Amino acid sequence: MTAITFKAYAVANEIDLNKIAIHCGIPKKYTWEQPLVLKGETLQQIVRKKTDDAQQVLVFSFGSVVFVNRAHPGDIARFLAYVRTFEPEIDIEQRDRYADDYSLHTGEADHFELTDEYVVVPEYEAFHPELIATVLAKSVALEKIEEQLGKIHDRLETMIDRLEKGRLRIGNKELARTTANIIRHEYNTLAYIMILDKPDITWASSSAGEFYDRMLEFFELNDRYKIMKSKTEVLYHLMEGFSTISHSIRGLFVEWIVVALIVIEVILSVLQIVGVLP
Repeated sequence: MTAITFKAYAVANEIDLNKIAIHCGIPKKYTWEQPLVLKGETLQQIVRKKTDDAQQVLVFSFGSVVFVNRAHPGDIARFLAYVRTFEPEIDIEQRDRYADDYSLHTGEADHFELTDEYVVVPEYEAFHPELIATVLAKSVALEKIEEQLGKIHDRLETMIDRLEKGRLRIGNKELARTTANIIRHEYNTLAYIMILDKPDITWASSSAGEFYDRMLEFFELNDRYKIMKSKTEVLYHLMEGFSTISHSIRGLFVEWIVVALIVIEVILSVLQIVGVLP
């Protein structure tokens, strides 16, 4: 059997699958855990050329797109341009920034084998392509969010440098904006990518569940998710510390103003008593 190839991209934070489904005439309401599978005539109309029966594209709500038996790069660009009509934030030119290639080989060995570039299974099952695509989609989406987390760390490092030099001046807007970035990061990771959720087929088929778990473990999705969760908790503690220090500085400033006003009032009273002031 010819190897099945996969090309995964993380192109957005979120993709509204129902908008695309309606435009394609697909009478189905999609939930976050279900990928939109496009193939056949629907896919041909989007890329504007005839496609192979084995070619299909899976679009995930958390912003990933996976091409199965991928076509020419021009077809990929045309498909992403189509998706961009629904999600304008997609940058087609930068699509390779978060991407991964993989392939499925069947019958080439009598045992299961997992590598960084391909997986070998003794016998092909209908669930293999979707489960591989799902793991790849989550992996590239995690890669995208890991970089975003790094940017938040860099921003906090700048705040720490300012604190060490005794020049910490953080406005409420900056604190709120940084905290919102952390919350958005955690929300995208937990709610959109849904690392802890499994595809429905894994509950109906034990072999599908076992295959998915082994793919999940090999790509270290759970471990990467736990690391990001722990880093996020550290970020929250840092922001709490920054907020406390910032409020303390403001409180101290207000206290000194009150003291200064009291001193001025006392001086004016003394001057009035000695007759310097009327």
